[in-house]
Amino acid sequence: MIKAVIFDMDGVLIDAKEWHYTALNRALKMFGYEISRHDHLVTYDGLPTRDKLQMLTLQDGLPKTLHGFINELKQKYTMQLVYEKCAPTFAHQYALSRLNKEGYAIAVASNSIRATIEAMMSKAELDKYLDFILSNEDVVVGKPNPAIYIKAIERLGLAPSEVVIVEDNPHGIAAARSAGGNVLKVDHVTDVNYWNIRDFILALGGK
Repeated sequence: MIKAVIFDMDGVLIDAKEWHYTALNRALKMFGYEISRHDHLVTYDGLPTRDKLQMLTLQDGLPKTLHGFINELKQKYTMQLVYEKCAPTFAHQYALSRLNKEGYAIAVASNSIRATIEAMMSKAELDKYLDFILSNEDVVVGKPNPAIYIKAIERLGLAPSEVVIVEDNPHGIAAARSAGGNVLKVDHVTDVNYWNIRDFILALGGK
């Protein structure tokens, strides 16, 4: 029986993929680097910024000494975009409120940093429905490593079979499957609604 739903954030609850892409490139361009849209979609999407920077160092020679400064700039630019663009979405508010009323535990497990998650959940007015959030700061290795989902499931005190994980990109899907959860794959934030989640739970023999 399903007892909890864990959501990824970017591309699932918040349409923020473009914000992360824009913010990181804005920081990188100060030093003559850039991630192409193709590489973003195929390779980098869903990874923590620290992993993206490490990959750029290995592939394109980005000096490792710049990682900390670029990461700080990226987070600053991301937060600016959050406060400019992030707003409540009725379908998501309805989905989480219904799931909450029906007794499901609800969590967010994201490769973003905690400050970004908290800001987005607050601006989207979803924070009041969450039992907890986990960020890339809560694990040593981010997705596609399953550590964040394993930790979330353990914190819920449940077996992986009792949890639905809502994910959208290959790195997150790989992490969710490795953690043993029931993975609901979505292609866009508009796919994340109460009825799609409820149908998925019912297909699993949910309550």
